[in-house]
Amino acid sequence: MKAFKFPARHGYSVEISPFIPTRLACATSQYYGIAGCGTLLVLEQTETGITLVKSLDWNDGLFDVTWSESNEHILVTGGGDGSLQVWDTANPQPRPLQVLKEHTQEVYSVDWSQTREENLVVSGSWDGTAKVWDPSCGGVSLCTLQGHEGVIYSTLWSPHIPGCFASASGDGTLRVWDVKSGRCRLAIPAHRAEVLSCDWCKYDQNVVVTGAVDCSLCVWDLRNVREPLSRLLGHSYAIRRVKFSPFNQTVLASCSYDFTVRFWDYSRREQPLLETLEHHSEFVCGLDFNLHIPNQVTYQGALLSSHLPRLVFDPRHCQHKLCISICSG
Repeated sequence: MKAFKFPARHGYSVEISPFIPTRLACATSQYYGIAGCGTLLVLEQTETGITLVKSLDWNDGLFDVTWSESNEHILVTGGGDGSLQVWDTANPQPRPLQVLKEHTQEVYSVDWSQTREENLVVSGSWDGTAKVWDPSCGGVSLCTLQGHEGVIYSTLWSPHIPGCFASASGDGTLRVWDVKSGRCRLAIPAHRAEVLSCDWCKYDQNVVVTGAVDCSLCVWDLRNVREPLSRLLGHSYAIRRVKFSPFNQTVLASCSYDFTVRFWDYSRREQPLLETLEHHSEFVCGLDFNLHIPNQVTYQGALLSSHLPRLVFDPRHCQHKLCISICSG
């Protein structure tokens, strides 16, 4: 297993670059985000190990990270002080290009739009609002969307429909929003518990998955939300993040506070669970599929004072796996 040591940080999010298949970014915080500062780690995997490309500090915890879809050097992070930070890894100065500050509580989710018609970032906050930003147009949000009755944990752009994103909240609902009208198009009582994560199917614009504190994943068809298409059970604690595979329409992954990463195929009614990975001894918080390499996944957790993003291959398709561990020094 390749290892990279970094002191006193806990991992919250990991994202693989959409431009460079060997590059990944990790949003981290001190003291589990309760106090202290945060660090954005930009890493490069090589044949012999893991190297640090950039280490960028912020004065509060960092909870999420997203890569620009138009510039390989640009990233956005969400912080515990209610701000978004826009970073340029090609900038020799170790400070953000911009700081976008309107939220009044922690920014727990950031996502860069994937459709060609727009270049927008959506943020979700514990203040219960989602905001849409154009980083090229200064430090003022384009719009603020309200409707959730609890904190927002996840905001994700549709990969199919411009100006449309989904949000998951502590109020137990999944909501779908239209930026142009500034309205919620659909509100689904997805779980009888806090919903911590959601993701869009990459092949069907009507399919979304949610993961919640009730330990279940629900796959929804937005055209008929009376019942989920599938309810996936197996985790023993809250599900922190869910991601659909970019290479298989019905395959998805989840990571949990039960220390595991699980792979599912919701089209398999009798046995949807494909594999369970148990490399961690603490919460697993971050998860991402590599868009360039089929079935490669990076996932990230905190091991008390350690942080373990690992890259693994879906065991159904590969004969080996590559693991990357990021640990405290």
